[in-house]
Amino acid sequence: MTDTNAAGAVLAPAMPATKPARPYFSSGPCAKPPGWDAAKLATDSLGRSHRSKLGKTRLQYCIDLMREMLALPDTHRIGIVPGSDTGAFEMAMWTMLGARGVTALAWESFGEGWVTDAVKQLKLEPTVVRADYGQLPDLDKVDWSDDVLFTWNGTTSGVRVPDGEWIPADREGLSFADATSAVFAYDIPWDKIDVATFSWQKVLGGEGGHGVLILGPRAVERLAEYTPAWPLPKVFRLMSKGALAEGIFKGETINTPSMLAVEDAIWTLEWARSVGGLEGLKARATANAHALDKIVAARPWLGHLAVDHGIRSKTSVCLTVEGADADFIKTFAGLLEKEHAAYDIAGYRDAPPGLRIWCGATVDTADVEALGPWLDWAWETLKA
Repeated sequence: MTDTNAAGAVLAPAMPATKPARPYFSSGPCAKPPGWDAAKLATDSLGRSHRSKLGKTRLQYCIDLMREMLALPDTHRIGIVPGSDTGAFEMAMWTMLGARGVTALAWESFGEGWVTDAVKQLKLEPTVVRADYGQLPDLDKVDWSDDVLFTWNGTTSGVRVPDGEWIPADREGLSFADATSAVFAYDIPWDKIDVATFSWQKVLGGEGGHGVLILGPRAVERLAEYTPAWPLPKVFRLMSKGALAEGIFKGETINTPSMLAVEDAIWTLEWARSVGGLEGLKARATANAHALDKIVAARPWLGHLAVDHGIRSKTSVCLTVEGADADFIKTFAGLLEKEHAAYDIAGYRDAPPGLRIWCGATVDTADVEALGPWLDWAWETLKA
């Protein structure tokens, strides 16, 4: 409620007494883990060739830590590739699609991006299954005789698939999962995933520029048996002399990686181990999402874009704001940034106007809880 003075003039709402200690709620790059400091990173690999014994050892160690933290079975390979999650997913599309029909699922901006690439760049004629922001299509109607492209957790819509039950074990096509806001936050049924991609900048709070490509045995088989009709840029080539370039999955990257970014990822993965590994990361994200749910439930002017809790993200949580348009949201977020109470919480530019608050494992629950009164302050300030 807004107060007035004795003359009836509207007074500015009082600012909350406590701010989030780390007001980093961006959905990518995301908050660094608690306790992170650049001075804590190992630096022996800096200034050295990534192909030196030390460089390859650190890259392999990073891969090993990711396998451990993801509880990834030995059946699946992990490679560090160029271009963040986008580069990794593009690499998978360009090297494996075209062998059979394609179904592309889109319920947010990045899923639409994969549709565009399949249609306009690869000149395929995919079956496109869409749903509005905040919703999912009927997953039970997906034709698995096709290769299927989907986003496990839609960063721009706050919508996720409920689980992997809709993916059949006896599928004919390959499953391609853009999992960049999902890994390290959910249980991923790896036996249902043939291709998965992500970047360190999301749930790990790492640096941008590098993607991670995970290939299951069926994807490796596709690469060995199928050659696409189009030319492949060097940074997309996973085959060498008719065989899988196994070195990519042992730390021998296609092009020069940033060893500083690699060391940053290693530090974060070691931090993840210290908080309980995958289970610890999932628990932190769940606690953050629950704290934000309480904030939303207590405010009639706030809502979830994904109304159905069963498909609601617990990492990139997208909120509706009563009566808000894009200008209102820009001003709202700007007020909070100016006061260093919350950074980068405006919704994605292609999404309906609203807020987007990252609740991944590198965020502290106390900071989410402290955000609530600041949302009230910004709302009351603008309404006044």
